[in-house]
Amino acid sequence: MKNILAIVGPTAVGKTSIALGIAKELNGEIIGLDSRQIYKGMAIGTAQPTEEEMDGIRHHLMSFREPSDPVSAGEYAKLVKAKVKEIQSHKKYPIICGGAGLYYRALTKGIFEGSISDLSTRERLEKKYEENPEVLLHKLKSIDSKYGEIVHINNKKRLVRALEIYETTGKTPSEHYKLQENSPGKTLRLCTDFLMMDREILNKKIEKRTEEMLASGWIDEVKLLVHKQAESGKPFPALDSIGYREIQAF
Repeated sequence: MKNILAIVGPTAVGKTSIALGIAKELNGEIIGLDSRQIYKGMAIGTAQPTEEEMDGIRHHLMSFREPSDPVSAGEYAKLVKAKVKEIQSHKKYPIICGGAGLYYRALTKGIFEGSISDLSTRERLEKKYEENPEVLLHKLKSIDSKYGEIVHINNKKRLVRALEIYETTGKTPSEHYKLQENSPGKTLRLCTDFLMMDREILNKKIEKRTEEMLASGWIDEVKLLVHKQAESGKPFPALDSIGYREIQAF
């Protein structure tokens, strides 16, 4: 498989507009690489491109999964790889667009495929996170300083999962990545454009985008999801995302 183009970077840096421009030039289609845009009913808070912004360019892995149905990084990587093959079979050019985080690493290095999940361990760690997330982050940094530096304290799912993996397998996240990255056929060869921007300018753009999302009905979007969660009787892991969590608390 030839190298696949990936446009990655932080929120509000301009990934979507660049990916759209390239897609128009190369007869391409865009594959989302975002852990929240995949869910239905979260278009505003995840800044999904509107139909107008898509401008006729087909987008994949957006708004197609129920918010009660969690998706792991490993599963997401499989979905992306399947979409790459599908798009190529139609003589189109696949372009991956999203954040340079766990899902990107799953595509390029593999992710915990042989690990064991332990619900009781996860629940215990989640309880500790609610009590004091800094304790968990400190523990992760003490066992795996490299991985601990890229996990944000607000990313509950990723922080808890990293420690769950360690406690159930005895191996750190970095050790798992090392085992996976050379596994033939399990990763994509990407030509990646990492977008960067001055932090002060980026923060202003994020603030502006947040204001626009709130004005567009983000709070009502969260209320509707909370209502649907109560009706279904099932937890919506998607509601634990950054922004959605804060609106619920407010």
